[in-house]
Parts: sequence; structure tokens; C-alpha cells
Amino acid sequence: MSGPDAQYADYLQAGSLHIQQCDGCGRFVFYPRVLCPHCGGGDLTWRPASGKGTVYATTVIRRRPEQGPAYNLCLVDLEEGVRLTSRVEGVAPEDVVVGMRVKARVTEQDGGPIVVFDPA
Repeated sequence: MSGPDAQYADYLQAGSLHIQQCDGCGRFVFYPRVLCPHCGGGDLTWRPASGKGTVYATTVIRRRPEQGPAYNLCLVDLEEGVRLTSRVEGVAPEDVVVGMRVKARVTEQDGGPIVVFDPA
């Protein structure tokens, strides 16, 4: 892994959620890129994300009992204007609803850092 993906992974490894902001148009960018998808600018600066967001969409993933409990999969809109795919922890999957306010946190899964959300 190299470039913006590696930088993003390094921030997560350090326990911090950072996203890029275009120096040209000022808009935030996620997933990490080398060019701004809004204006085409190539000057993207890493900024700490607030982590505050709102559930945009959610669904419950049900598995066979031997595979583990059900969990939610959701899209979260961060206050900065970007959307992430993740899950909300700390509540039953069925209790995650569109419009729910959430806060990001970096945790470990399968030996690496990931971003999950908790109810705010």
C-alpha cells in the first residue's frame, strides 16, 4: 500500500481518523485520493475529522448462529460532508436508525485498525 491509502492507514494505526481537505476548493474528500473529485485540484491536506456524524442508511446483516451474531452495516455522513461505510456498536443492530447521531472511534479488528461508530 502506498500514497494516500498508506497515509490514511498510518493515521488509523495511530488511533486517529483523518480525512483530506482540498486546498483549492476547501471541500473534504473521502476515500483518500490524489486529486480532488470536486475541482480536480492536486493539493489535498490531511485534517483530523470531528468524528461526529449522522446515520444516512442502515441494514441488519444476519448470519448463521455458528458465524456469530447479527450486526448492522451503515452509511454515516460526517459533519465534514463525506460519507463512510461502517457499523454502529453499543446498541442492538435493529436499534440503529436513519438520522441517529453517532461518533467515530478507531478500534482493532482482524489485526488492524478500523473506524466504527457509537451512539452520540
